[in-house]
Amino acid sequence: MRLLLTALLLFVALFTSAQDTLQTISVQSNSRSLKKSLSVTANTTVMTSKELLKAACCNLAESFETNPSIDVNFSDALTGARQVRMLGLTSPYLMITEENIPSVRGASQAYGLTFTPGTWIESIQITKGAGSVVNGYESISGQINTELLKPANDIPFFLNVYGSTDARFEINTHLNHKLSDKWASSLFLHGNSRLTKNDMNNDGFLDNPLGNQVNVMNRWQYTNAEKGWVGFVNLRFMNDEKQTGQLDYVPSRDKFGGQLWGSEINTKRYDLATKIGYVFPDMPFQSIGFQNALTYHDQDSYFGFRRYDIAQTSYYSNLIFNSIISNTMHKFATGLNFAYDKYDENVLGSDLGRVDNSIGGFFEYTYDNTDNFSLVAGIRADNHNRLGAFFTPRLHLRYNPWKDAVVRISGGRGKRAANIFAENQQIFATNRAIAWGSEFKGPYGMKPEIAWNYGLSFNQKFFIFGQPADAGFDLYRTDFQNQVYVDWYASGNAVGFYNLEGKSYVNSVQVDFNYEPVKHLNIRSAYKYYDTFTDYRQISAERPLTPRHRFFTNVEYATHIKENGQRWKFDATWNWTGTQRLPVTAVVLPQRSPAFSVVNAQVTRTFSSVFEVYAGAENLTNYKQKNPILGADDPFGQNFDASVVYAPVFGQMFYAGFRFKIK
Repeated sequence: MRLLLTALLLFVALFTSAQDTLQTISVQSNSRSLKKSLSVTANTTVMTSKELLKAACCNLAESFETNPSIDVNFSDALTGARQVRMLGLTSPYLMITEENIPSVRGASQAYGLTFTPGTWIESIQITKGAGSVVNGYESISGQINTELLKPANDIPFFLNVYGSTDARFEINTHLNHKLSDKWASSLFLHGNSRLTKNDMNNDGFLDNPLGNQVNVMNRWQYTNAEKGWVGFVNLRFMNDEKQTGQLDYVPSRDKFGGQLWGSEINTKRYDLATKIGYVFPDMPFQSIGFQNALTYHDQDSYFGFRRYDIAQTSYYSNLIFNSIISNTMHKFATGLNFAYDKYDENVLGSDLGRVDNSIGGFFEYTYDNTDNFSLVAGIRADNHNRLGAFFTPRLHLRYNPWKDAVVRISGGRGKRAANIFAENQQIFATNRAIAWGSEFKGPYGMKPEIAWNYGLSFNQKFFIFGQPADAGFDLYRTDFQNQVYVDWYASGNAVGFYNLEGKSYVNSVQVDFNYEPVKHLNIRSAYKYYDTFTDYRQISAERPLTPRHRFFTNVEYATHIKENGQRWKFDATWNWTGTQRLPVTAVVLPQRSPAFSVVNAQVTRTFSSVFEVYAGAENLTNYKQKNPILGADDPFGQNFDASVVYAPVFGQMFYAGFRFKIK
């Protein structure tokens, strides 16, 4: 944090002499912050940076509070880690990419969404169902792709300062410089910390982890439009430290002492990513791109007496060629990609190190008559050292039956190797015995996960009393041929990982309605229903901690922009979460959790095009889960379990901040 503040002060001093030349620029814009096109083949929603300003969006995990397609839940009552869910499936079944390069996967599954600051994001594309074969074979329920701010288009300076009543403080600074008409560079600096202990439910445990994060990225862009070249280089370092557990726990004094329960999760991450693209000057429909990413992710952690360490060294490469067949109605993309992952994983003293590598090729054909029909059909073939050789087919269809309406159909197959401990680290926040299969070769003795996803969606735009509205529905089904499931039902004192021996599926239904009754007032609403089913070893039941019913409403209002750029913006979101099946625990609990509501709200005052102040609140209803940590009075006893979280642990939270720009 000191380094970030020093760099910030130096940069502001350099710009002090330029303040007199600043001019106020007023921009009138009515563009929606959440966009769904009628002409895109896949069922994709685009969240712009404007959408990310509507809530306390401090990182990627917190970017979906106002989006009805994504559910956000806490994974446990200790670490504050947020887990996203789409189509009823958690994030391991989503492909999460950064500029179409896989980012949150493997060792980073539990906390990786918190490693991308919200102010770095230009837009987020959310695609439901089977994704493109160009991006890989792992996607099952969909893809979340994050686009970062581009140096060629960014402003010279941006500052965001944030503070909240849960003792979280954050600073974000962007420094951008155009070296020439072809080269531009951005330096992104992020720091956050929580130094004050909170225990709102008086159970003797921290409601939020203490911690610090420093995140730095240097981004370079080269653009030569005349010759058809564009390239990006990203260099990044991130250090994240968390401490949680009992209020009086001091790591230097109490670590592994057996008197007070505590946990530390320390993560370092290094990233180098490059992208280069070439568009043939005489054939603008033809291009070639080459993506490369090298990552080292190192997490050292312990939970009470339980140690869990994982380091992952990854290399990813993707070569893509785009062109046409005969004319621009018939397009194709083809290429090769290679992935390498070396895991050094130690689980409770057991060495589960391994190496995964795969090489594959893909071909994707697109037919688009630009009128009322388009098709994207793709197939890829891969050879994986542990998953073997396999094919991945995927299909997307779009049809516009009449004006302002669209029907979409999709289907495809996904396959992945489960990283059972990295993806389920909440099990270490319990004293349950842990078991995993050994009947198949590999570090975990698990079969690869294979699932088919099928989807149907419809959307219609229309007018009510002369004002724009739209309504639609999504219907998706995911069928697992093989699955590695976590059995929370067999015993209250144990948890196991097993290969599926029966059926497992998820049906997802979403109905949404959006309306702008008056100018600048937007109402967004949705209802979601999840039908989940898995054959566990002893029972057949729905997935635990997955609500069947959810309601969502977001109301946004903004005043007219004055000539000097002044404006008020108001935003409120209501989430109702239905009952959830609870796992079997050593402490007797009801079979289902109660339903509850959470209300978030924010007010933003824009004073000019370069300065604005915002304030808001999360969980205005102050709903808190009762006894989120079972056995908190005896954390080393067999009843201790902090993994059964279905609702907020922390009560009302208020925050405020400001944003300042130099244009």
